[in-house]
Amino acid sequence: MCRSIKTLRPPVLPEEATEEEIRAAALQYVRKVSGFRAPAAHNREVFERAVEVIAQATAELLADLEVRGTARREAG
Repeated sequence: MCRSIKTLRPPVLPEEATEEEIRAAALQYVRKVSGFRAPAAHNREVFERAVEVIAQATAELLADLEVRGTARREAG
């Protein structure tokens, strides 16, 4: 499952990662950790909440990373 998570930072990804790419990576992570491809109805809310939290953390990580040879995104 996690083999489909790709590196989302420059210079591996030439442009800034999209929200869709970040969410897809978060979804794959939650699937791997939970062991479920799709949650049962009684776990759907916690599953989706985990995806959102991880996607937000990923977006923050990518925004704050300093990679040699690339300019860091300005806060705004």
